[in-house]
Amino acid sequence: MNTSDITRIVRKIQTSKLTIAFAESATAGMLASEIVKAKGTGTTFLGSIVTYNESVKQTLLGVKKKTLELYTAESQQVTNEMVMGLHKLLKADICIAVTGLAETGASETDNKPVGTVFFSMFYKDKIEEFREVFEGTSESVRKQATEFIFTKMEEIYDRHF
Repeated sequence: MNTSDITRIVRKIQTSKLTIAFAESATAGMLASEIVKAKGTGTTFLGSIVTYNESVKQTLLGVKKKTLELYTAESQQVTNEMVMGLHKLLKADICIAVTGLAETGASETDNKPVGTVFFSMFYKDKIEEFREVFEGTSESVRKQATEFIFTKMEEIYDRHF
C-alpha cells in the first residue's frame, strides 16, 4: 500500500477524532513504520507495542500463560488477548493485534503452515478476527500482513464509523 493510500485511511480516522494503536508480533513493527509515513499521523496514532517474545506478550499485554500453552503464541486466541491488553493499556478507539508464522521454527503444522497470520481488530466494544495464509519470504509475509491490516482498517472504518 502506498503512502497516499495510508494517508487517506489516516485522514478518515482523524475526521472522526478516533485513535489507533497496534500490538505487533509477526509484523515486528512494520505497521508502525508504515503508518507514520502518512501525513498527520500524530493526532491519530498512539503507538505500537512489538511483543515478539511470549514473555513480553504476558508482561506487557496480559496474555495468559495458559492460553500460550494451550494454543501457542501464533493463534487467534493469543491475538485476541493481545488486542484486549493493548486496549487496556492505551485506550485507543481502534486497536489491532497481529501474530503469526512469518518463518519456520514456531508452531507450524499442516493446518497452520508458515505464512499463517492471525489478526484481531477491537473497536466499539467488539473484536473482529481474521486468519490469512500468505506465501513468500518472511519479509513478504510481513508486508502482505501489513497491507491486509490497512485494507481491513479502511473497511471497518467505512462500515462502522
